[in-house]
Amino acid sequence: MKIQELAEKSGLTVYTIRFYEKEGLLDSRHVQREENNYRNYSDEALERLKLVKKFQGVGCSLAELKEILWDHDTNTRTNQQVIEWVRQKMSEIERKKNELDQMLLTLNWMSEYRMALMNNPEKVTPFSKLRPSGNVPAV
Repeated sequence: MKIQELAEKSGLTVYTIRFYEKEGLLDSRHVQREENNYRNYSDEALERLKLVKKFQGVGCSLAELKEILWDHDTNTRTNQQVIEWVRQKMSEIERKKNELDQMLLTLNWMSEYRMALMNNPEKVTPFSKLRPSGNVPAV
């Protein structure tokens, strides 16, 4: 299949597919050059790109993608090693989730504080006198 068809089927842009090819995520098993120098992609290329998208969806970097695909192609990791990697990734995502939850708490506090200022400004503790506990002052 031509690159445009692969792009449509994979949901990726032509530019992204060329980038992945340049970075080695797609190789000669996935793409062949025709006599006119056009790229011809195999069905395996589509499956490979679906796999890449899945791992990107869990926050894998390009370097991680390369390692994962190499391991996938060579079957060098044991199941235990893969399980350990998955658990590390889960821990990393949990840490990021906690950071995002903290950001949301701060933004919610800021929103409530501003709403309190709008509704009853004379009863709201000035921002400079608030304790760093994150509690919204009562109004």
